[in-house]
Amino acid sequence: MPQLGRSAASGAGLVLGLVSALANPGLVLAHGPVPAEPPTPVNLALDWSFDPWIWIPLLAAGLFWRWAVRRVNAAHPTNPVPAHRTWAFVGGLVAVAVALQSGIERYDTSLFWIHMIQHLLLTMVAAPLLALSGPVTLLLRVASPDDRRRWILPVLHSRAVRIVAHPVVAWLVFAGVAWGTHFSPLYNAALEDRLVHDLEHALLFGSGLLFWWPAAGVDPTPWRLSYPARLLYVGLQMPQNTFLSLAIYSASEPLYPHYATLVRPWGPTPLADQQLGGGIMWVAGDLMFLVVALVLLWAWMEAEGRATARSDARAEVERAAIRARELALADRRAGGDWGVGVEPEPTARDVRPGGEGGSASLGDRSRRTGRPAAAARRGVLGSGPGRRCPPETTATTVPLRRSIPSSRAR
Repeated sequence: MPQLGRSAASGAGLVLGLVSALANPGLVLAHGPVPAEPPTPVNLALDWSFDPWIWIPLLAAGLFWRWAVRRVNAAHPTNPVPAHRTWAFVGGLVAVAVALQSGIERYDTSLFWIHMIQHLLLTMVAAPLLALSGPVTLLLRVASPDDRRRWILPVLHSRAVRIVAHPVVAWLVFAGVAWGTHFSPLYNAALEDRLVHDLEHALLFGSGLLFWWPAAGVDPTPWRLSYPARLLYVGLQMPQNTFLSLAIYSASEPLYPHYATLVRPWGPTPLADQQLGGGIMWVAGDLMFLVVALVLLWAWMEAEGRATARSDARAEVERAAIRARELALADRRAGGDWGVGVEPEPTARDVRPGGEGGSASLGDRSRRTGRPAAAARRGVLGSGPGRRCPPETTATTVPLRRSIPSSRAR
């Protein structure tokens, strides 16, 4: 008898369900099929979907990346594409596939906390990995000069890109999409309609790419940020993420009618599910921002160290050049180089008409050469440390200096 009673109750429930579905088919289609079992690590990891609208673009992007990397490496063997950029690109594609095609996609309209994990994968894992891979740089390197000049560079330098890629605009768009999708009818509409759901994912993913583009600093951008600016740019997202998470977590009732009216025989209540999702967004989101900030701080210190090393190397080269000049000068002085400090032999222009010996006075020469007569005499006599007079001047120079009157005396 108890078993018969349970069978009758189940039959009555099935009949009531069919009647409800016939009376309001839109509600059932909107909610979609509720999985029979609760989510587990096994079914989340192994229960994959194969939507061609997702897989074909992912496979095409992966094949294009492989072709472009091979072509660039073959053309520039001394400057190939870094391997870590390829790993980052593949990791970004895998994150997109996990978010949209794994078991997470099966439960995203049944549990809010799983839907939150899906959004975090798109905005905080896939988007920064793809930004770190440098796809724009690879596109510029693999394109021909004519294609770069005609298509790629005009887009990068266009007014629209300059406006959208501005760090302030990108920051506001990222924060605005997060608040707008969670506190507007769009979120519940995305749960009720597949096309709107895909649009929501595109908005989240696109805003994530736009936000992480200047933060990564790998690809060329109209607005290049320094490391301190990037650190501030990323760090300021933590407070707004915390406020949004706490607003969802502290709500006293379910925010989305879809989850509130969904009937499932397992799992937490709609309010507890919403609080769990808000907590995941708070802890996981802030932790990801903190990790990125620490990575940027480390990269900043590394860049400063490389800049200091380059500056020290330049200074060392300059000091070595100065020491080489000093040694060369010392060798010239020690070797008796007569080209330094020796008065040149008199020429025809230096001969004073009617003068004794046909030579100009040292005073006249000093006025033409700009050196005082005493300095000229010292140069002729070869006075000074390490300097000797040439043999032919030792017997004739001194009498010549005494016998020729100066021009001032005349």
